[in-house]
Amino acid sequence: MEGENTPMHPSFMNVLKRKESIKKSLSGIRHKVGVYSAKGGVGKTTISINLAYTLAKMGYKVGLLDADIDCPNVTAFLGFDEKIDISKLPLVPVEKDGIRIASTSMLVDDSKKPIIWRGPLVAKMLEDFFEKTDWGRLDYLVIDLPPGTSDAPLSILQLVDMQGFIIVTGPGRISALDSKKSALMVKRFGVQVLGIVENMSRGEPSASSVDLSTEIDAKLLGSVPFDTMLGSLDEKGVVAVMNDENIYQIFERIIISSGIKD
Repeated sequence: MEGENTPMHPSFMNVLKRKESIKKSLSGIRHKVGVYSAKGGVGKTTISINLAYTLAKMGYKVGLLDADIDCPNVTAFLGFDEKIDISKLPLVPVEKDGIRIASTSMLVDDSKKPIIWRGPLVAKMLEDFFEKTDWGRLDYLVIDLPPGTSDAPLSILQLVDMQGFIIVTGPGRISALDSKKSALMVKRFGVQVLGIVENMSRGEPSASSVDLSTEIDAKLLGSVPFDTMLGSLDEKGVVAVMNDENIYQIFERIIISSGIKD
């Protein structure tokens, strides 16, 4: 039959080999969960950090990867500047509050300077975080994705066996529109959308978020309130769920509703 013995394209073979190698490197991690939206400024990093700390507070072993390679913010939000030793491999994440954390801000001399890399370098750095980093044994690796639908999100979807993605949106129509793009991208790769979190909510989920839930057939996991205290804690490098029981309970319900909890 025509095409039956057609050889596989070398580039596709290469992707499969890298994926298999990464799978082996991450074999000690039980669940890999992405926090994602194509829209910038909806608070993905805030959600990622608080999800990671909530999981740790629930008794799980947790890692947190800042996958925003050129504009990393996790360390700034957490208020620390420890570095990863890049003189030898594998790379070893920095442990803070019992959570293993890796970010490009831990690899550069001055995290205030711009990281000006083209797509191939971004993809290579991501691969190093997965393939050449010793995460050890974890229950969860929370991955804070950058906005957009190219480079970093594409590499993660192609190369990593993800449990699923939590989509972050804001209460506005434009946030929902861009968040829908990211959800559709995830589904196109056959990966599960675990649900939607509305950040900076002003009460009940907005009509835009409710419509988004219907359009992508994913449940609303919860709403994180627009709270000046939450913003001020971020500015101080303080994790909200470790300092406010009400906020902790919101994130605990998000985790339970998402189905990622054992």
